Amino acid sequence: MTSPQALSDADRKIVAGWAADCAERVLALFEQEAPDDGRPRDAIARARAYGRGELTAAGEIRRRLEAGRAASVVTSPAAVASARAAAQASGVAHMGAHALGAAAYAARAAGLAAPDAERSAAVAAEIEWQVARLSGPARNALGQLPPVGSHSAGPLGAGLLASGELGAIIRRLQDAVGSTAAE
Repeated sequence: MTSPQALSDADRKIVAGWAADCAERVLALFEQEAPDDGRPRDAIARARAYGRGELTAAGEIRRRLEAGRAASVVTSPAAVASARAAAQASGVAHMGAHALGAAAYAARAAGLAAPDAERSAAVAAEIEWQVARLSGPARNALGQLPPVGSHSAGPLGAGLLASGELGAIIRRLQDAVGSTAAE
């Protein structure tokens, strides 16, 4: 049985470009600290290529963790979140729910890069940009995903993406998108 967080291959291709856009917006936070590490940039490029139909889901499933490993070479929380945003974007080929993970980590990175007094506003501005960037088909695809924390088989289950700041960001994104998924 397939998880409702997977989405169809066609829907994953639709949301892959949006996830890549979200991750790319904060990529400089990683590259400022690790300019010679191309893993996050490559992951974003692969997410876009998958979305265009140039790469297969099977090939990307094997490579999806590479950008996540880049998070261990940086020390600032914003750079770590940036690398994780890229890793989540590359994971969309495996499971569509990773698109929300990419957006959440990107919003978190934007907030962590802002002065403390402006952190909440930076996260909100990033979410606003992300939602405005959604195409109708991407919005429809994301609307098929179950609410974060409600279905255990996938990244939106009871793990890291469902809790704390990441969970709150994903809830805001899902509220903005609207859900067509049955709980």
